[in-house]
Amino acid sequence: MTKKVVSIAAGEAHTLALTGDGSVFSWGRGTFGRLGTGKETDELSPVRVSFRGGSGGRGEPKFVGVAAGAYHSLALQDDGSVWSWGYNILPKVIEQFKELGAPNSLSREQNANRQTTPLKVSSIKAGGMMSLAIDNLGALWIWGNSPQPSSTEEEIFSLVSSSSPLPVWDFHGHTVVKVACGNEHVVAAVSAGEKFSGTDLVCYAWGNNNHGQLGLGDKEGRARPQAISTFGEDSPWAIYEISCGAFHTAILTHKKSYDQEIESRCWTFGLGENGQLGHGTAMSTSSPEPVDGLPMETILISLDCGLFHTSVLSASGEVWSWGMEKGLGLCPDASLAGDDAGDALFPIRHRCSETPGGLFPVPVQLACGAAHTVLVAGDGEKLWAWGRGRSGVLGRGQTADSFVPVPLMWPSLEAGLKRNYESKASFHQSGSSSSETSAMEELSVLREKLTLMERYATVLHVSIFRKSLDQRNLPKSLYDSEVFDIKRELENVMEAADTDELARLKMFYEGMLSAVKDRLMKRRIKEVVKEYIRSLSLGRQP
Repeated sequence: MTKKVVSIAAGEAHTLALTGDGSVFSWGRGTFGRLGTGKETDELSPVRVSFRGGSGGRGEPKFVGVAAGAYHSLALQDDGSVWSWGYNILPKVIEQFKELGAPNSLSREQNANRQTTPLKVSSIKAGGMMSLAIDNLGALWIWGNSPQPSSTEEEIFSLVSSSSPLPVWDFHGHTVVKVACGNEHVVAAVSAGEKFSGTDLVCYAWGNNNHGQLGLGDKEGRARPQAISTFGEDSPWAIYEISCGAFHTAILTHKKSYDQEIESRCWTFGLGENGQLGHGTAMSTSSPEPVDGLPMETILISLDCGLFHTSVLSASGEVWSWGMEKGLGLCPDASLAGDDAGDALFPIRHRCSETPGGLFPVPVQLACGAAHTVLVAGDGEKLWAWGRGRSGVLGRGQTADSFVPVPLMWPSLEAGLKRNYESKASFHQSGSSSSETSAMEELSVLREKLTLMERYATVLHVSIFRKSLDQRNLPKSLYDSEVFDIKRELENVMEAADTDELARLKMFYEGMLSAVKDRLMKRRIKEVVKEYIRSLSLGRQP
């Protein structure tokens, strides 16, 4: 049973982790039953959540997704059913999804026996006191305390409490690809046409807008989704990640046209009084603005917002945060004297104390709670956390705060290798202390080389395909044979790629070819100039 973490989610003061074998772990504050343990006591280190019976009564189910609101949690089972817990409710299946039936363009579909086909959900999100789900047909559902049109005036939004999932009819005929929510607002990335083809996403927002968190250029609330012009169909920027804080929003984009350069950018808008926008001031803004404090050449792969802070993760293992909590984990050198609240107005980089250069090895994902951040790296084998540690939210077995990333109490591959080595050494009883030290040093060197190669492969893969390298998608021939036929595998990749992926590959290689030709031309010009100068110095006519 693998304990590699493949996904994490953070609530107000608790965290969920999903492992590769489909298990869910939780830790942190236990009030309202948000941890799913059947108790309200805090858990200072990760504990496994028990799901008795499964949706079909076949024992422990397997899960493929997790989401965390302020005081509740969600988990997505591999059969498309959704589980929820919190407010003193143990983990159980949301039966209303079964009763809704699988929609056909958001309409109820019945088979020949007049029986409804259970709705299958493909992704889940949660925030504040609301929950969202996208089904396998690309329809969006919402429940909890969520923004809905007022019953008296269609253009005025109100928060409606619903225990049953409600469809968002505005996206009929389109595919919802990404969604996120704050305390009272929702932001979604939706296909311009009926189907999503790679870069044709339009960004919509609705709900409370008293701080400009909808990115629409004003502070008027919206009852229904309205397109954010900065990320419209004609925008040069393609959206690939969205996150919402309590009253602010952050979005990751990349250029639709490469132009020989690969560039990703983080945009923020909404409440800025704690520096959570990263614009260098405590001012709020109602229109998307880029976070200029991040290196332009960095490829960002993960983004999350806490209540009043924001964090991003790069493909090379760099982590930046900015925003609140009086510098807790964000700007530890702040004096906190006078008017200095200690908030980080610009992105501040966190460093891994275990690696040269401070890079976190083989990064996977990060998640932000109200006042803490959790990072998964080491290809899912290691977790780090920092921020306020009350209720054990940092997962370290204690409640102390931490200004810097510290490892969680989580089983790691490194620990397993060390135990295996120690057991063998103890069994054979033949090596001297010097040989043991040498073996451990050699193991350390090999591990550093492996980390470097994995980081290189991840950066290269993200540069070309715009998504993280997943071990599950590696060519089967790498496992089955000692020979890797790169020509055949490239043909397989192109055969399996859709039109948009092929177009991106074409742009990438054309850009690279153009850059190479340009570099060769510059070198040729330099050689001609050098030859010209040398001829003049010898008194010869060129």
